[in-house]
Amino acid sequence: MSEHDVLNPKEMPLNPEKGTLEGRNKFVGFWFFLGGETVLFASLFGTYLALNDSVNGGKTSEELFGLELVFIMTMILLTSSLTSVYAMYHMKNNAFKKMQIWLGITVVLGFSFLGLEIYEFTHYIHEYEFTLRSSAFGSAFYTLVGFHGGHVLFGLLWIVSLMIRNAKRGLNLYNAPKFYIASLYWHFIDVVWVFIFTVVYLMGVL
Repeated sequence: MSEHDVLNPKEMPLNPEKGTLEGRNKFVGFWFFLGGETVLFASLFGTYLALNDSVNGGKTSEELFGLELVFIMTMILLTSSLTSVYAMYHMKNNAFKKMQIWLGITVVLGFSFLGLEIYEFTHYIHEYEFTLRSSAFGSAFYTLVGFHGGHVLFGLLWIVSLMIRNAKRGLNLYNAPKFYIASLYWHFIDVVWVFIFTVVYLMGVL
């Protein structure tokens, strides 16, 4: 299977993302990659929990965090996870254009999330002088949440590059695993954010 071979709808396998040995191998490598990512985020969560009370005389989490903006960010990111599910549904039905549309919506929602996160960081810095260097709490917070934001940006660039690269090629057994794995990565990012919302923000204001 070449990357230039467009998939005939009548020849579409039930799971095109696993239709070739190469595609299945991509899944194996991806799960190893996610295992490493999980350990890395677990370390960052552990560091944050250990340092979130070390404010160095500055603002505490109860004084800093408000749930209104973070709740909106959470809903945006969870909605983007749903739109990526729709995209993969259309991929399995060989509806390439519909898949591209839903991936485009996912990208718009992802960048909206990033924009709000940048606004949140800017607000903390200018309003409260809460920076990466202001305290151990600040360092742990910006490292954990910022590292997740970096993963969101990486995921967005990954999806956009796939959309642009394959816009004229359509769907085939060569690129179907790439789209599906990018979608799985996006779900992983969303799951990590749910933990951040719970551990950092909800526990921080209670």
